[in-house]
Amino acid sequence: MKLIEEVSIWDKGVTRKALILDTYVINLVLNQSATFYYALYSQTEDGLQGDMLASGNLSMTGEDYLNWTSDDGVWHFVADSLNLVIKGDYVVPVAEVVVETPIVATVAETTTVEGIYSEPTTAEEVITETPE
Repeated sequence: MKLIEEVSIWDKGVTRKALILDTYVINLVLNQSATFYYALYSQTEDGLQGDMLASGNLSMTGEDYLNWTSDDGVWHFVADSLNLVIKGDYVVPVAEVVVETPIVATVAETTTVEGIYSEPTTAEEVITETPE
């Protein structure tokens, strides 16, 4: 997938911005032609792929097909055909994981228990707190 310069697309009564291009081959006739599916997507505020705003198919034939030697050639063929400008690769953002270590505090409290049949004893109380 590629990041593209912003393109305005009319979507259900609202103008939305397409920022991501995806494409892949759906039909290939060796030494003759290739058909590619493409889709344009919005991008969410956190950088993820949003809604699909437009899609379709493009056929590559003739000189374009004969000159096709790499994936970059396909991206440029699709972008040129749709009048888009590729800015770079789309990389899915990695969510930052925050691991909180619980705070454990031990409080020792000495209590003397006296009775007819028992000797004095000591009790300990353990308190565990987890930060909010």
